[in-house]
Amino acid sequence: MSGRPEMFESVDEIWLDGEFVDFEDAQIHVLTHALHYGTGVFEGVRCYGTEQGPAIFRWEEHLDRFYDSGKVYDIDIPFSKAELTEATEELIRREGLDSCYIRPIAFYGYGPLGLNPEESPVQVALAVWPWGAYLGDEALEEGVDVGVSSWRKYASSQIPTNAKTTGTYVNSVLASQEAKANGYAEAIVLNKEGNVAEGPGENIFLVRDGEIYTTGLAESILDGITRQTAIELAEDMGYVVHDDATISRGELYTADELFFTGTAAEVTPIRSVDDNQIGTGTKGPVTDDIQSAFFDLVESGDREEWFRYL
Repeated sequence: MSGRPEMFESVDEIWLDGEFVDFEDAQIHVLTHALHYGTGVFEGVRCYGTEQGPAIFRWEEHLDRFYDSGKVYDIDIPFSKAELTEATEELIRREGLDSCYIRPIAFYGYGPLGLNPEESPVQVALAVWPWGAYLGDEALEEGVDVGVSSWRKYASSQIPTNAKTTGTYVNSVLASQEAKANGYAEAIVLNKEGNVAEGPGENIFLVRDGEIYTTGLAESILDGITRQTAIELAEDMGYVVHDDATISRGELYTADELFFTGTAAEVTPIRSVDDNQIGTGTKGPVTDDIQSAFFDLVESGDREEWFRYL
């Protein structure tokens, strides 16, 4: 359909405040509180076309984080988890998708435009659309070139880092824009202490001497669900995983391997940082093991506790 970004061309409906509405009719007021102040929370989830049919990956964990994020901002989501689950499954069926990206969002809507949103209604929307590899199919095999951003990740003493909040992603937008302007596919963001935090929309892993390190929650990161998945898969394969690591910027340059994880990015190798080649400049063997285990999992749907089958 003309006028839509390509990724949304095949989308017919959005679920908004309890109703399925046509794509073009899913609109909000320009004086929506969240538009002005970033007062919303969201999730990114994937449904995979497994060997057992379409299945939402780790839906319960994403849904729990969605509601927990809302608590931080006193966003009382006016629908139960069961209602959102039913609506999401029905939306995927209506769109006829075997695999897709899922975006739940809750936000303070049109009301008084003072900073305190307590008199503004909470609105909730669900959207699904086809979305392939976030950093590109080639990136999954060849890896990506990244640059350390001049923008720092905010500290949890400033804004809660355990909540997935719309407004805080301005930090990620700035880092991503800077990376693209400098010729990189993605950024790495440092925390206020100057240690590694994460990517703009991904967690980061480092491999050294066969052991795996990922930045701990105290390093101003979001505890990613794909991060949790990668840790568990790696441990199941016998790798030693240090999931509470502090990683300096210099350690990035001397790592044997680096890779991103995230719902959108899945498991993406990093081949260079600030034009410094990482390892051999290709996907390393540990990264390959974890990436292969991840895609084997989401293609087979074998771990039933991690999938919600449609």
